Amino acid sequence: MFLFQNCSEEDTKDTLNRVVDVNWEGDVNSIPKALQMKNPVADPKAKKGGRIRIYSHQFPKSLNYYLDQFTTTARIFTSLYEPLTAYHPLTLETIPHLAKAWQISSDKKKFTFYLDPNARWSDGKQVTADDVIFTYDTIMNPKNATAVFRISLSRFLKPVKVDDLTVVFEAKEVHWNNFNDIASSIFILPKHHFEGKDFNKENMEFPIVSGPYKITEVKKNRYIKLERRGDWWQRAYPFNEGRNNFDQIVYKVYNEEAVALQAFKKGDIDIYPVYSAFVWVEEAKGEAFDKNWIAKQRIFNLKPIGFQGWAMNSRRPIFSDKRVREAMNLLVDRKLMIDKLAYGEYDPTNSYYPDFYLGGETNPNVPTKFDIERARKLLAEAGWKPNAEGILEKDGKPFQFSILDRDKKTEKYFTVFLEKAKEVGIRASIDTLDLAAWSERVDKYDFDMTWAAWGSGIFKDPESQWLSKYADEAGQPNLPGLKIPEVDKLIEKQKTEFSVSKRNEILKQIDRIVYKEYPYVLLWHLPSTRILYWQKYGMPSLPLGKYGDESFSSDYWWYDEEKDKKLSESVSKKETFSNYEAIIRWK
Repeated sequence: MFLFQNCSEEDTKDTLNRVVDVNWEGDVNSIPKALQMKNPVADPKAKKGGRIRIYSHQFPKSLNYYLDQFTTTARIFTSLYEPLTAYHPLTLETIPHLAKAWQISSDKKKFTFYLDPNARWSDGKQVTADDVIFTYDTIMNPKNATAVFRISLSRFLKPVKVDDLTVVFEAKEVHWNNFNDIASSIFILPKHHFEGKDFNKENMEFPIVSGPYKITEVKKNRYIKLERRGDWWQRAYPFNEGRNNFDQIVYKVYNEEAVALQAFKKGDIDIYPVYSAFVWVEEAKGEAFDKNWIAKQRIFNLKPIGFQGWAMNSRRPIFSDKRVREAMNLLVDRKLMIDKLAYGEYDPTNSYYPDFYLGGETNPNVPTKFDIERARKLLAEAGWKPNAEGILEKDGKPFQFSILDRDKKTEKYFTVFLEKAKEVGIRASIDTLDLAAWSERVDKYDFDMTWAAWGSGIFKDPESQWLSKYADEAGQPNLPGLKIPEVDKLIEKQKTEFSVSKRNEILKQIDRIVYKEYPYVLLWHLPSTRILYWQKYGMPSLPLGKYGDESFSSDYWWYDEEKDKKLSESVSKKETFSNYEAIIRWK
């Protein structure tokens, strides 16, 4: 049963039910061969049971990933619902999931999926082709706030049901990502639950799922609690041995990071991904760290790296001129911010695909350096001249804008920028909202400037981010509203290129062009993952896998009862606990 109730902090400690696995009575020979193999990333010593409590810095406006692509939402939704196929965690080859097999036509336009007859919803009903078609229809319905997902699915005709377990997708055009866009990027919904409902209102309650976890309790602005399903249909598949080990996963929400960190140090949170240099350098210290009760670990692997920066809305007259956007970049002293405010923890970002240049390849984009005089010159060229009070004006209107923010701790970076902007005659203010209100305004492009952070994929598709077509459609990732015909042509060109290396060369061309348009004030990136956790867990030799981030922990770690007992003894006796590797690198 799904509950909204008033709970104390202790409730997330005490309400842990032991999940008992239901005996699987299926035919072992019915398991797809690829899933009869052991998972090379999982540890065979892993045990089921226990809980992990994970820090989430904001409460999602929705737990429906189709409506809200927030990180915590994604982690929860993908524990509830499943795609047709998955990626092998080492080779990245396609492996079965809801679909046991598939066929691709010779012209690469028709994709036939054969569903696993073992696949079941949590109410016992079979996952069928009707569910797949219903998911497509739900995403493509223009009344639903699913615009981001319609980009890729719009390349397909409506899928056709061959029989209950066979469904065919046919693409209107060839695209290298067509297969993945339907096979691994959409999560299949139960038609018999969602049919007839307003999908835009399906935000928190998901009583019928197919994945390894279900939601059992939500307390708004406090936590979301998941419980492992002992009747998950894939529980006996050998490939899943050592995965989905926790009986309970709790996402604990704290809007104030200082409060969250104290809760973590008290033991009310178990794992704490660190996104702030201040926390990592200044706050992650004390007896618990000195005595190794808490591990402070920096992990390097091949995780894709996205970008973050301040998006400037070119739909607004004030940022429609490239010279103005370049001037904004020149007014940001990134070196000062990184060295003085971020403890030198980051590398400046000079590309929208920074992981292309981590292996030593030279980045052709010329770094933007702080230059207030050049900024003044560019603003003057764009028609902005100081009035008698020193405020820049153009056509009788002052250079004035608002920065839309959703995180108080980022204000210090904006403040440094605002001081320099004021020096050249620009008036700017900060408007800080909660996540839901921020998302609502950003979806409608109702902002002048805002801080945005984007993840990346191993196989990168630039279409949603940079194609002109999506600059005016609400809810799309093209926040700056960029429209560049040359980029549009390159995006079209890469669609039919199946060679990853050749496609990446096209992406680099796109990157060079977009970079010179200054749609963002690009900031910095971190080539590693920083995590803090209490040492009561077992984990694989590489704690985050080959390509994973901190979400890998809830998938592959496990609760080690014996280790937890020893940790408790060390804490009570004020003794040093076992050593750990502070830095781990993928080899």
